[in-house]
Amino acid sequence: MELFGDVNFKALVFGAAIAGAFVIFGALYWDWFYPFAAIGLLYAGYGQKNIKIATVMGAMASTVLIMLALDGYFGKFTGFMATETGILVMALIILSVGAIVGFTGGLVKRNKIKAKEEYEKQQKIGKNKKNKKAKSSKNIKK
Repeated sequence: MELFGDVNFKALVFGAAIAGAFVIFGALYWDWFYPFAAIGLLYAGYGQKNIKIATVMGAMASTVLIMLALDGYFGKFTGFMATETGILVMALIILSVGAIVGFTGGLVKRNKIKAKEEYEKQQKIGKNKKNKKAKSSKNIKK
């Protein structure tokens, strides 16, 4: 197994960029943009081939959010969060949320693929029934 063979780097880079852009726009213009940063993490997970890689890529895409948090885009560090332990806890929380959201993106893609296969399977079954009925009705008319 190749180390980076299954990773979709385009989805990782675009997902991290989308997440970072929503955080920056949220800090500079509208506060309600912050939650939409999850769209980028979802995309980073959705673009991967399996759920394990999607989870890791969601966490990797959230490293951009850690850098923005350290720059103060989420607000000023005070109290416990200003200590080294607080900063480490904050980073672990952001990585955990990124992993969960990436996992969700991978899960959505897996379920979409399964549903599409099931739909195609049902369509094939339906076509065979219609063809058999059409052939049997032609034989009766003759």
